[in-house]
Amino acid sequence: MDQLPEYIDELPNISGHEAEVARVATAARARPLFAAPGGIDFPRVRAATAIALHQHQPLIPAGGSDLRSAAIISNLQYMMEHQDIGDNHNAPVFVWCYKRMGEFIPQLIGEGHAPRCMLEYSGTLLHGLRRMGEHGVIEALRTITCNPDYSPAVEWLGMPWGHAVAPSTPVQDYRLHVRAFQHHFAALFGWEALERVRGFSPSEMALPNHPDVAYEFVKTLVDCGYQWVLVQEHTVIEPETGAHPRRHLPHRLVCTNSKGEQASIIAIVKTQGSDTKLVAQMQPWYEAQGLAPLTLDGHEVPPLVTQIADGENGGVMMNEFPPKFIEVVRAASGSDTPLMNVSEYLEHLFALGVRESALPEVQPLFQDRIWARMQPGDGPQRLAEVIDTLQREDDRFHMDGGSWTSDLSWVAGYDNVLGPMEEASALFNERVLVPGIDSDDPRYRNALFHLLCSQTSCYRYWGQGEWTDYGREICRRAMAIIEHDLPRPGG
Repeated sequence: MDQLPEYIDELPNISGHEAEVARVATAARARPLFAAPGGIDFPRVRAATAIALHQHQPLIPAGGSDLRSAAIISNLQYMMEHQDIGDNHNAPVFVWCYKRMGEFIPQLIGEGHAPRCMLEYSGTLLHGLRRMGEHGVIEALRTITCNPDYSPAVEWLGMPWGHAVAPSTPVQDYRLHVRAFQHHFAALFGWEALERVRGFSPSEMALPNHPDVAYEFVKTLVDCGYQWVLVQEHTVIEPETGAHPRRHLPHRLVCTNSKGEQASIIAIVKTQGSDTKLVAQMQPWYEAQGLAPLTLDGHEVPPLVTQIADGENGGVMMNEFPPKFIEVVRAASGSDTPLMNVSEYLEHLFALGVRESALPEVQPLFQDRIWARMQPGDGPQRLAEVIDTLQREDDRFHMDGGSWTSDLSWVAGYDNVLGPMEEASALFNERVLVPGIDSDDPRYRNALFHLLCSQTSCYRYWGQGEWTDYGREICRRAMAIIEHDLPRPGG
């Protein structure tokens, strides 16, 4: 297939080639791509470590003094242009953080070592970097992604294009985010690179726990060709015990909806903790030093310590991570506690004879309490009744989903953002999805771009004020664009 254009009509390529994207992402899933070029002697591995860097900058209406007419630009660009405000002086360092794995990987491989790192960049960040003229960052990433000398060391993770929070994003829109990222990634790095994107990282580690939403979340990932998803340990439980899962072994995330339908995907359990400090100081590797092989499906397998962190936020990531990462790569290479990426680890695991069906099962938090009072298949109305009863009995019970923190809600107190988000989503569904507007239509792509931008989690992270204003303004623009470009027939 021909290389996709990165931009169409000044917008990133986020729709229009769904069939090709689906074919590439799904066909590659069953083919080993990581184990052989990685060169890991798996039988002698005692324990392994996987780290991922999460990188994100939202798009905001800040390219001008008037909120209603300001150009939508990257928050990083705004930081660059206003370095006298707050912590914006960190902007140049952030740019280097987005680029630096493109320097470390070639350096370490050139030294004869075996670096490993998983990368997760939001579509809004990648678009923002390009629009800022930071082409060197993209080219550095392209080198380690596409050059076969370096690509075995790097595993890209899929994510929702606009950094949307899964539990509180309409399910049809979340699917659009997932496909938009695959489009954009293929346009940036090519079809072969897309074949190797097998793992998914939910923004804010947000896992839906409402049974119907959780089912749609997993089904979306499976339908889009993903093999595994990263979850945080306190957002899932073992159905039989109600306990949080054993760390360091892959599980199966099994989600059943109120109609009795079931979807499952491999879950890689990330530990709780101060993520940036843990990754910056490469603590997962030091944890792996004290581990021994475990029994899984009748086989002795090395445990995998997995952790993800923001790749740029905080002094520890900006300053301490580079020397510590290089130090640990040099120490881990060729040892019995190597760094490995998750898909590489899974390929070796299944080559031993471990069956995916034998992986221990987990389900989202609180679902055990729901299924204790109803049967799958009882339907949405019965589910709503059970949820209402449980919420009245226990104010700690909720269907807001789980995320990296139990101290912050992506729903409570944000009605003034969620309302416009839901209005924009409903209008997009009514005027675009239901009539079947072609996804290659410029009107579709423009409306989709604004819809996805409006659902970025940042508009519900910093509390009420400037950021909620940004979110509401982009929702307003999304609705205005749809109303103008795609009016109701006869309207």
